[in-house]
Amino acid sequence: MAAKGGGGDLKLLGVWDSPYVNRVQIVLNLKGLSYEYVEEDLLHKSALLLESNPVHKKVPVLIHGGRPIAESQVIVQYLDEVFAGAGGPSVLPDDPYERATSRFWAAFVDDKVGSPWHTILFAREAEEKAGAAAQIVTALETLEGAFRDCSRGRGGYFGGDGIGFVDVVLGSYLGWFKVFEKMVGVRVLDAARTPLLAAWGERFAAAGAAKHVLPDDVDKVIDFLQAFLD
Repeated sequence: MAAKGGGGDLKLLGVWDSPYVNRVQIVLNLKGLSYEYVEEDLLHKSALLLESNPVHKKVPVLIHGGRPIAESQVIVQYLDEVFAGAGGPSVLPDDPYERATSRFWAAFVDDKVGSPWHTILFAREAEEKAGAAAQIVTALETLEGAFRDCSRGRGGYFGGDGIGFVDVVLGSYLGWFKVFEKMVGVRVLDAARTPLLAAWGERFAAAGAAKHVLPDDVDKVIDFLQAFLD
């Protein structure tokens, strides 16, 4: 698949509903970079994936000019640095303090949202899934305050007027929040609890770089997950 503009020889190995893959796709779109997308079968991983990520053997992997880069946050930062002059917006801020703050909250998201996400997917007991959903709710309440501080009235995103690093990392889970509601019966992103974040989520999902990337068919995601677990 391709977006506007060039990017050299870019290939992305992924799975269509992975938030970690989706965040890389969103940044590629933001940068207007063309790339080849290769859908992986995680039950029968390709030789290219195993060769490109021999340590973790998982997606996403970005291959640029024949050289592989693994781990989604690493890939996003790589794209931001390598294609800084490509015409697309920067994801990380120029100011060192703001850049460090963005990295802190991005790490918080993958720890406090990503880890429970994994539990909801693979835990067998309903009580354990519900407990993980509650952890995500608590994390989003913390992120409500972070959004207020980071945006500082400058715009509708953590990055201010435009989508930034924290937006991409947290926004990649938005499609799964709807899946959790059906799986566990918990609305983790609720305007009654976190009104700023709920409005942010609607803006992010509707943004051009994200709206055709984030999974929006809840039943399709659940069927895919069930087939994988079976």
